[in-house]
Amino acid sequence: MPTIRPSSDLRNKYNEISEFCHKYEEPVYITKNGQGDLAVMSIETYEKLVGKFELYKLLDEGIEAVKEQKVRPFRDALDDIQKGLS
Repeated sequence: MPTIRPSSDLRNKYNEISEFCHKYEEPVYITKNGQGDLAVMSIETYEKLVGKFELYKLLDEGIEAVKEQKVRPFRDALDDIQKGLS
C-alpha cells in the first residue's frame, strides 16, 4: 500500500519522510488540497528506477533490431571493438 502524506508534511516532517524513503526504498506520495501532486523518493531509488528504464529501452532496441534482422554475429562485433582498442 502506498504511503500518502499531505504537502504540509514536507515542511513540517521532512526528516521523517526522508528516513522513510531511504529505509524502504519506495516513494512517498504527496497530496495538495486532497489530490495527488508529487512522488518523493531517495536519490538512490530514483537512480535505480532510471537505470531500469534505460535497460528496458536498450532491450527494446535489441528486440527491434532482431525483428528487423539488423544483427550480426557476436564474434564480429567483438573483433571490431578489439580493433578499435588497438
